[in-house]
Amino acid sequence: MEGEISLLAETLDDLWHLKYIIEKGDLVFTVTKRKADIATDKLRPEKAEKKTVRLGVRVENLEFHKFSNRLRVHGVIEHGIDVGYHHTFNIEEGTELSIIKSWKKDQLERIEEAEIASKRPSVIIVAMEEGDADIGLVRHYGVEIYSHITQSSGKREGNLRNIFFQEVLEQLMHAISGSESIVLSGPGFTKEDFFKFVQQKEPDLASKIVFEDTASIGMSGFQEVLRRGAVDRIMEQSRIAREAKLIDELLKEIAIDGKVAYGLSEVKMALDYGAIEILLICDELLREEREKGEIDTFLQAVEQSQGSIVVFSTAFEPGQKLLALGGIASLLRFKI
Repeated sequence: MEGEISLLAETLDDLWHLKYIIEKGDLVFTVTKRKADIATDKLRPEKAEKKTVRLGVRVENLEFHKFSNRLRVHGVIEHGIDVGYHHTFNIEEGTELSIIKSWKKDQLERIEEAEIASKRPSVIIVAMEEGDADIGLVRHYGVEIYSHITQSSGKREGNLRNIFFQEVLEQLMHAISGSESIVLSGPGFTKEDFFKFVQQKEPDLASKIVFEDTASIGMSGFQEVLRRGAVDRIMEQSRIAREAKLIDELLKEIAIDGKVAYGLSEVKMALDYGAIEILLICDELLREEREKGEIDTFLQAVEQSQGSIVVFSTAFEPGQKLLALGGIASLLRFKI
């Protein structure tokens, strides 16, 4: 489908989605600031002032900076002032833009998914054990570690455990920005004791908490929460929870030499047999292959053979595991 779609980047997650929607050769319009050339007879030129203009830029490259909350889109100006010169858009939360391109099916699905996800409650995971706690923010591209809290042994006054619980609670209160749900996880009974502490201190916050037993904390604890479905139960169909389950299923099939193919050549052979049930492909590999110009014909053939396609985020552990297997794999209807 060829055409123009207008979008509003409301969150950091939206910026991540845009990284995989905007491609080299697309025409992107947005309001931006650009230095105005000032003609002067003075020996020392005046400092050029920036003015607000709407430009259309033909994209050459882009970079996602999740720690500075912006997507940088660079290319040549085709519409507006200074046509023919290079310009960089800094797409941030709150930026309105429109994109003119030949739209792929997975890109349109990504936009639809982002719109649906924006209406769901967001989730914070607290993974804790005695003396250690991690707080993670569930993003579309993975779980982002917000803070790590360790019980201090250097404090002499007061109950050390209560001081630790208070520090975790303060960090959690700081992390919450609205209607987030909280998954409280970890081994043992520390999480239950912390929940009682929260009930006493912040009963409204306690009402948002659900429990999940895990064997560990940290990123592996977050991963376990996703696999067990706690986030799914809150967010209906969490993207990364689905990826975590699929990669587990893939690795189990590989371990028993079962109904699986991985690596581009094996997966293409599976397509020839009509065996692909679910195709798993990394976002980075999809971008690279798209620049070569052949991957979309392959994806269409998978869909025509009644296979489904799941694009994995390489910003999170399941996507990294898939990348280590060549960035593409498939769960099969039958062994080949």
